Amino acid sequence: MLRLGNVARDPAILTYTLDRDDGTALILRPLEHGDADGLAAFLAGLSAETRRLSTFDGYDLDAARELCAAIARHDKLRLVLDASRAGPAPSSGTIVGLMEFSLDLPPGDVARYRRAGIRLTPADCRFGPTLADDHQGKGVGSRVFPLVADVARRFGRRRIILWGGVLADNPRAISYYVKHGFRTVGRPFPGPDGAPSLDMILDLPPAGGVAV
Repeated sequence: MLRLGNVARDPAILTYTLDRDDGTALILRPLEHGDADGLAAFLAGLSAETRRLSTFDGYDLDAARELCAAIARHDKLRLVLDASRAGPAPSSGTIVGLMEFSLDLPPGDVARYRRAGIRLTPADCRFGPTLADDHQGKGVGSRVFPLVADVARRFGRRRIILWGGVLADNPRAISYYVKHGFRTVGRPFPGPDGAPSLDMILDLPPAGGVAV
């Protein structure tokens, strides 16, 4: 079973190539300390609507540096979708997505799920994805998700819950999660800005299996 320290020492153990229909590829890999500038460009480029749907504390270089400084220091694992290493003429530092895992569960989530009749355990983790605006709606998220499930399994996780839930007025995201096997849990709850959010959970299928 992987640990965060293993990944920090050898990012290659969680590095995947993601082929796209246009013949190019993206690299899904762990966030590294040298990614601050590229991550800042990604955060700054997110539209107002994408920011509304995200969970970041900031969208500038300081926020990016904080995320990079947190590598292997807490319970968080962050993977980036990197277009800079793809294609015959790669550019430098082109981050187009950020996949966040939290390997510990906050008491508020545990209590909320308990009220819905579900006991969360250390075999569960939280997950939240964000894609650059020009990569949304193009099937990238669906191609990434089997890799997300593989990462969770390699850390010994058996279920995934959504990081902060999903806003109830985000039908595209809800449809995406349902497509990949998540189910809604409990009642809507107020998110950080008071907007109604939904909890969703996925029972991970075994490697090579299909979520149903």
